[in-house]
Formats: sequence, C-alpha cells, structure tokens
Amino acid sequence: MTLLAHDRYCDQIAHQVGQLRAVVTSGADLSATVPTCPDWTLEQLVRHMGGALRWVELMVRTRAQEEIPEEKVPGHEGPDAEGDPASLDTWLAETGDMIVDTLREAGPDATVWAWAGVLNAGFWARRMAHEITVHRADATLAAGLPYEVAPDVAADAIDEWLGIIEFVQRTAPERVADDLRGPGVRSIHLHATDTAPELNAEWIVELTDEGVGWRRGHEKATAALRGPLTEVLLAFYRRVPLDSPGLEVLGERELLEFWLERSSFG
Repeated sequence: MTLLAHDRYCDQIAHQVGQLRAVVTSGADLSATVPTCPDWTLEQLVRHMGGALRWVELMVRTRAQEEIPEEKVPGHEGPDAEGDPASLDTWLAETGDMIVDTLREAGPDATVWAWAGVLNAGFWARRMAHEITVHRADATLAAGLPYEVAPDVAADAIDEWLGIIEFVQRTAPERVADDLRGPGVRSIHLHATDTAPELNAEWIVELTDEGVGWRRGHEKATAALRGPLTEVLLAFYRRVPLDSPGLEVLGERELLEFWLERSSFG
C-alpha cells in the first residue's frame, strides 16, 4: 500500500469542501434528515464536518501534543444563524481555506497528536480527506444530488479504513471490531470493475482468530462484492445497500453483511 502525496490529500480536502458548499447552496432542505446519518439533519452534518476540520486545523497549527477539547476551538459550532445557507457557506469556505493552508504549511511530517498511532500532520491530512469525502456522500444523498469521487481517492479511503480496523483491534480489543475474530479463515473480496489495472482496486480481507488482515489483490474468497469503485466504496462505508444498482454479491452474503455491520464501529 502506498499513501497518496500530502498535497493530493490537501487538494482533495479543498475540492470536497467546494463540493459540500455546492450542496449547501443548491436549494436543498437544510432541515431534512440525512438518511445515512439519521441522527442529523443536513445542516447538522455540515456543521459537524466543518467543526471537525476546524478542530484538526487548530491542532496542526499549534502542533498540539495532546487532544484539544472541541469547546476550545474558535468557530467550531458554525454560524449563529440557523437555516441560513449563505452564512453556512461562508463559514465552510473560511474553514476549508484555513485547514488546507495549515496542512500545506505544516507538511506531512510535522509532529501532532493523533489517535491512531501516527503522530503527524500527514495522518490528519489523510483522515480529513476521507472523512469529508464520505460525509459529502451523506450530504449529496440527502439532497438527491449525484456523487463522484476520484478513483485514487476512493481506493485510498478503503485502504485507510481497513488500516484503522487493524489499529483498533491491536489497541482496543474490547471494541466492536473484536467481533470480527473467529475460528478458521473467512475472507471477503472487494472488486472494483471500472478502474485501470494499475490502480489495483481489489482487496482481500481475511477474518481469522488472530484478527482482521488485508491486502490488495485478486483471489477467490468466501464472499465477494463487485461493482464500480464509487459504489463499492459507498457500500463499504454502508452508505448504499448491497442491492444498489451496479453492485453484485457473490458467495456468502451473510458474511459480507456481518463484516459491514461490525466494521463500521465509531
């Protein structure tokens, strides 16, 4: 697995902020419930995402060596006015500029507190790039708008989450991810059908009594999920059902459903 370049993650954050702003100003109902995050309205989702970006920006800018409480982050909650797309858009635009400028200035190797064992700004650039990529899917699905993501970003988003699952199992075995352990070896094959061969957008995920392991590649598995990469990504993050157009499930569907439910811990 090779990470994308730091500047690529920064570019992606900037791009996704722009796309999220387009949803905000599209005329979509900001009070509508987000189907994939039913505890939030569309406005609450946007405020959550913008607040997360501001939280990371402050930690990277100050080279924080411990977690900064959200209540100490200026502008974390967003504009005072509710239901006002113009105010929300202005806040989000400022937020995007702030975090991208800060991450570019810091570079990937600046030492910063993080929760997954990689203590640098590069971790946060990658994490926020994929966080906003997926939450922008939530927003576009809520607004009934089309969703696209660049193939290299989509593939790296799957890599990153598989890596997070491994980290959680190593450091917090009592978490939900521990349910993924089991006797023998069960495997899942994720297979993007619309990408160039050099991207190698296929994954083998193995569930064993030692935990979850994964690698890129094409191999026979207990269950398989095939389809366009964007759809595979959205199904992997449980943003679309397995029966969505373009997706195909082969083998033991129950194992795939079990995996998707247990691997989406928060």
